[in-house]
Amino acid sequence: MELIIAENYDEMSRKAAHILAAQVTLKPASVLGLATGSTPLGIYEYLAEWYREGDLDFSQVTTVNLDEYYGLSPENEQSYHYFMETNLFSKVNLPAGKHYLPDGKNTDSQAECRRYEDVVDSLGGMDLQLLGLGHNGHIGFNEPASCFEKEVHLVNLSGQTIEANKRFFASADEVPKQAYTMGIGTILKARKILLVVSGEQKAQALRSVVQGKVSPQVPGSILQFHPDVVVVADRAATAALE
Repeated sequence: MELIIAENYDEMSRKAAHILAAQVTLKPASVLGLATGSTPLGIYEYLAEWYREGDLDFSQVTTVNLDEYYGLSPENEQSYHYFMETNLFSKVNLPAGKHYLPDGKNTDSQAECRRYEDVVDSLGGMDLQLLGLGHNGHIGFNEPASCFEKEVHLVNLSGQTIEANKRFFASADEVPKQAYTMGIGTILKARKILLVVSGEQKAQALRSVVQGKVSPQVPGSILQFHPDVVVVADRAATAALE
């Protein structure tokens, strides 16, 4: 596991974006696993900027997202479909039909989980998977649990996750209580993993992930077993590291 420390959020975003850009440059037909939330926003801004400047080409890229809220349609402004379309897909030349997310409106959870796991398998896994980190150590929406979930599954979101995400909604009551998410085994299919972490509020979670024991109570700690993980964190997020 390689750790790159940036001075601030913008530098973290730029360094992480360079890693993603290098992946696309070296392998134009890359399969990129993407994440949502506030942490990757700066990364997507840099990627869109470099595309506008003619330095990046997404015409052969395929993307698969980690997760989607259960019950939200792609048109819902709080859905991850909408987030990705607004912050990246509409700003680069990613081909239509080459970006995949779970279908939050599919109420047949077994069928949807199987379908999305099959999508990942049909693509041969991700060349590079971008991950953020939750306050409780979750990656994707894999919450602390008694065991690691292997495949795509429907998860009940923890109170801590709902509280953290309520800033995107009018109130905590409006935050969906469930989500489809790639499982730990699905994530580990990626050949390279890029974990981005920002802010002092994530410092203890980052310490548990990179220096703590591997445990499903800290889902991100499983990344210690992956052969190619790069962590890009701003200095505030590394405050608790020994």
